[in-house]
Amino acid sequence: MLKTRLTEQLGLRHPIICAPMAWAAGGRLAAAVSAAGGLGLIGGGYGDADWIAQEFRAAGNQPVGCGFITWSLAKQPALLDLALSNKPKAIILSFGNPEPFAKRIKDEGVTLICQVQTRRDAAHAMACGADVIVAQGAEAGGHGQSRGTLSIVPEVADLIAKDFPDTILCAAGGIGDGRTVAAALMLGADGVMVGSRLWASKEANVSQRMHDAALSATGDETIRSQTMDLARKLEWPKQYSARVLINEFICRWHGREAELIAVADEEAAKYRAGWIEGDPEKSNTFVGEVVGLIRSIEPAAEIIERLMREAEDLLLSKPREIVSQA
Repeated sequence: MLKTRLTEQLGLRHPIICAPMAWAAGGRLAAAVSAAGGLGLIGGGYGDADWIAQEFRAAGNQPVGCGFITWSLAKQPALLDLALSNKPKAIILSFGNPEPFAKRIKDEGVTLICQVQTRRDAAHAMACGADVIVAQGAEAGGHGQSRGTLSIVPEVADLIAKDFPDTILCAAGGIGDGRTVAAALMLGADGVMVGSRLWASKEANVSQRMHDAALSATGDETIRSQTMDLARKLEWPKQYSARVLINEFICRWHGREAELIAVADEEAAKYRAGWIEGDPEKSNTFVGEVVGLIRSIEPAAEIIERLMREAEDLLLSKPREIVSQA
């Protein structure tokens, strides 16, 4: 069993956190991840109070947390009170300034996790009191920026060692099997946050058609784009784009953003209908480059056990194969 600062500080059996994927990560997935020894997070997304309350109920008595898109939470700060009223194990803030919310979370004795995409944002989040930093690389599915996992994780690890030694570090972006878990730990992470691989689980709120699209794809078939945000009329800050599978919608509109904005109302209705139908061509499948390693939809517990077992075996055996004993 892998024991790290993350498992010790949060009382986990495994150093794995489920990404708070908007809508996909509901109470059932969060509960399954926590029951399997990781930390499950409900994806609070863009802020639907009824949905968040419903998903906390669905999680039952499992110790789960909740994630928010920080710039969107700023428009509905009462959602944080709703989440805190459910006694979460952690709150994760992503994509924006955590400072307005950090003290409230810390005062409740709740673990504050901040997901960042740059060294600068990592330093700011730790200055705000983050207990856990998730350094996210551009390989990740969904929203992010441009830094790669292989470089941002050790750079943030060095920053933590120098200035914030009590802060826990997790890696995100491209984590999909035991090899990538082991690599993240060797880069200096205390654990991993997994999105796409747990998106492809039986407990995720994902349509069969989108799961099928992901199972037949490779990492070559993903792209970072802002078109889906324009189509959904979401006001994402310009530094963020989202990684999705290339599909009919992307082929039509990527690179034609100005034209899309001109017909946004019409396209928003079409996109919304496609999303409700779970249509992987008319809306988007939010997965990362690791999609090329996903070949089955399994229970979350089986995915976690395999990732941890593979990582442990590699960390025990591979160094002896590589380093000469002579």
